[in-house]
Amino acid sequence: MKKKGQTGEGELPLPISSKAKNRTFSRLQGRLAPYAFLAPALIVVTLFFFIPLVMVFILSFTNLDMTNFGILEWWRPANWSLDNYVKIFTNRFFPKILGNTLIYVALTLAFFNVGMALVIALITTHINRQAGFAFRALWLLPRITPVVVYIMMWKALSGPAPMGIINNFLGVLGIGRGEYLLNTHPWVFVILVNGFIGASFGMILFSSAIEAIPKDYTTASKVDGATTWQTIRYVILPMIKWPLLFVTTYQTLSLLTSFEQIMLLTDGGPRLYQTEVWALTAYHRALTSYFGNTQWGYGSAWAVALVVIGIIMAIIYLRVFKFGELVEEPKIDRL
Repeated sequence: MKKKGQTGEGELPLPISSKAKNRTFSRLQGRLAPYAFLAPALIVVTLFFFIPLVMVFILSFTNLDMTNFGILEWWRPANWSLDNYVKIFTNRFFPKILGNTLIYVALTLAFFNVGMALVIALITTHINRQAGFAFRALWLLPRITPVVVYIMMWKALSGPAPMGIINNFLGVLGIGRGEYLLNTHPWVFVILVNGFIGASFGMILFSSAIEAIPKDYTTASKVDGATTWQTIRYVILPMIKWPLLFVTTYQTLSLLTSFEQIMLLTDGGPRLYQTEVWALTAYHRALTSYFGNTQWGYGSAWAVALVVIGIIMAIIYLRVFKFGELVEEPKIDRL
């Protein structure tokens, strides 16, 4: 027989206030749990991305360099000005550097990072699966090869005859004069070197996206008499707009900020500013004695201007690919 105020197990029931506190604590714990998991990533991003980003932005308005380091109070607004940005746009080599950057990004993106990547993905997804996998694995070799080894290989390939392999091949065809090809055709090698690395990234994403398309769509197009090109144009490409937008935007921003391959291959040469791109100029100004004393403020201004260019390019891509329509709720869900 139960006694008054006791449960069947002989335990006293919890007061109503204790139950309410437990429920409140459980809800609070559930809400804070995601932030606890995200906290390490947020701390790392804050320390190694947002704080340096703010510092670079502030530095871009100062004339801090090695000669006044420890003397100039660069964090004070009284020492800020727009002189660095004026110097950028009045630099007589500014048009040359901007043109080099646009040529480098446009050609590498069109022929390799998006163009070649899409071609490889289309081919390897329409042949034997194992053969396609092996071919895609070969294209990953430039990406996983250490950069220094990779660039040394290209320098050896472009070397003068009789050591350079490319020159020997051109000699057999009766063209070329056996000269050092990096001096005569530097842009060809800059685009090839970066293109073979960049094509692998888009190739992986495009291959996954194409293989995810239901076979019924391509089968139906063939039944209706569509050619291979028509199937690609009207079925496959519209179905992979998201990967196309992502790869194009990401690779554009990546090319705008990449310079290590160019630095190791030509260092902006062989002639004055011949292959100098924007990111390499920012590096040369801020972190080397290429132009004299390391100019941290001036180099930061080049970097900030590059960020602005990247944002403009990203907005253009969102417009071209009609980002609003891609994220629009399906009309059938509105019914």
